[in-house]
Amino acid sequence: MKEVTKEVYLKWYEDMLLWRKFEDKLAALYIQQKVRGFLHLYNGQEAVLAGALHAMDLTKDKMITAYRNHVQPIGMGVDPRRVMAELLGKATGTSKGMGGSMHIFSKEHRFYGGHGIVGGQIPVGAGLAFADKYFETGGVTMTYFGDGAARQGSLHEAFNMAMLWKLPVVFIVENNGYAMGTSVERTANHTDIWKLGLGYEMPCGPVDGMNPVKVAEAMTEAIDRARRGDGPTFLEMKTYRYRGHSMSDAQLYRSKEEVEEYKKIDPITQVLDVIKDQKYATEEEIEAIDQRVKDLVEECVKFAEESPYPELKQLYDVVYAQEDYPFTPHKL
Repeated sequence: MKEVTKEVYLKWYEDMLLWRKFEDKLAALYIQQKVRGFLHLYNGQEAVLAGALHAMDLTKDKMITAYRNHVQPIGMGVDPRRVMAELLGKATGTSKGMGGSMHIFSKEHRFYGGHGIVGGQIPVGAGLAFADKYFETGGVTMTYFGDGAARQGSLHEAFNMAMLWKLPVVFIVENNGYAMGTSVERTANHTDIWKLGLGYEMPCGPVDGMNPVKVAEAMTEAIDRARRGDGPTFLEMKTYRYRGHSMSDAQLYRSKEEVEEYKKIDPITQVLDVIKDQKYATEEEIEAIDQRVKDLVEECVKFAEESPYPELKQLYDVVYAQEDYPFTPHKL
């Protein structure tokens, strides 16, 4: 695994803090009705992304996930201002304001969504990996889904084909315990989701999804296996979300005390503790990072709010292209 240096810890802290504050700001904008539709926030799960990015090669590896998908593209290199603009439905957004919260996408940065159909991204992730194998790009696809999606039949079809063809894909279930609002214990007679990989003789196992170092270790091993042609891995990231499934979730299925207990192992706090214990940064330097993050989030909001909404004609530009159809001459 690439060494976890002082610089890595400082980057993890700044990145994860940005993702947390970005989502917090979105919650506020949602209450103001500036973000419409559904909104699924990532608070608490940041270590899963931070550790994975440390193990990935962002020049060729891909990522695909479900609808809790605002901060992943930022981690992959997408301008956070464009992500914010997309969430506000503005023309400067990643999909010109037509995707919204659940469908962030960037082909340029190899982030393939943002999928609203539960489990729908699992076979698509395997397909992206098939393309990498077919064209010999050397890339690996990180395919994320939640514990609720682990009960979908599409998972088993994708696992079977991925193992049969030794596809360069890492399947990652982010087990935050409750799917939409039903605990894992109530959805199956087993609670170790990673064991689903055993039925396909797929390398698999549990990972502490609250610790970016543990995530990076497991992801490095899985990515290396995929890159050398040995096929997929299935990892269960045991994590937790502090907010509800979506902003409309009353969270009646868990207690506030349970949430507070998990906050004691907050991934951002864990990283900050190492930074302080190892004297990687002074209090003034940490405060500077905090201010930098705060300023960037405000800049994202300003950019999004000042951006225009899409013009009506854009509706006709993004459906299909047909050379002999004369009524839509304008194209994006």
